[in-house]
Amino acid sequence: MSLLHANDVHKNFGGLAALKNVDLIVESRQFHGLIGPNGSGKSTLLKCIAGAEIADKGSIVFQDQDITAASAAWRARQRMSLKFQITSVFNQLSVYDNVLLSLQADESMWRLMCSRSRRRLHPRVMHILDQFNLATRADDLAGELSHGQQQWLEIALALARDPKLLLLDEPTAGMSPEERRVTGELLKPIKDHCSLLIVEHDLDFIKDMSDVITVLGQGQVLDHGTPEKIENSERVQEVYVTRV
Repeated sequence: MSLLHANDVHKNFGGLAALKNVDLIVESRQFHGLIGPNGSGKSTLLKCIAGAEIADKGSIVFQDQDITAASAAWRARQRMSLKFQITSVFNQLSVYDNVLLSLQADESMWRLMCSRSRRRLHPRVMHILDQFNLATRADDLAGELSHGQQQWLEIALALARDPKLLLLDEPTAGMSPEERRVTGELLKPIKDHCSLLIVEHDLDFIKDMSDVITVLGQGQVLDHGTPEKIENSERVQEVYVTRV
């Protein structure tokens, strides 16, 4: 069975059809790229999957459960995690405390008041920071990190609660070519335990990262398949590449 199945999804905003008849399947331990011109519906689809928006029609099934109308909080408890394009780390807290707070989200008030979880979670916090090249910045304020490092920290926060599916909306936006390369290297190891649905404009990055790519145009699926298939698709070249 697929991990995620969005079937015949529609989403309207007033008279604008943002999504029409969209089908998308993400398999377990799969990196799935989602591309398309600006305004093609990529971020809207990601929000419908995460619960930030509710689809007007169709169904979204995650781990064999219909989550079409479920809240974003409920989906997160089912181990789905979303990172939006705009970074939202706590700038006035240390890098360490950003990760600690993410891990403490499900802790009881008693444990938090007694500070029992901080000592217990310390090894895990440092492991996560080390995974994202941030261990040496643990005591620095998150606001002092570079843009690329803040993006890595937010991805680390999204992964801290061990999701089955990670949704990323343009994680390399504003990064240098070297930061984009490092981001790809940091993400690849999560495939052992987590699927990824990623929206990106960097075509080279998405081709290198993805097992499968879905292309949206004007709210509909234009094509779907391996990176090689999408790269050679005449329809994608006509409708997508010329409009990016």
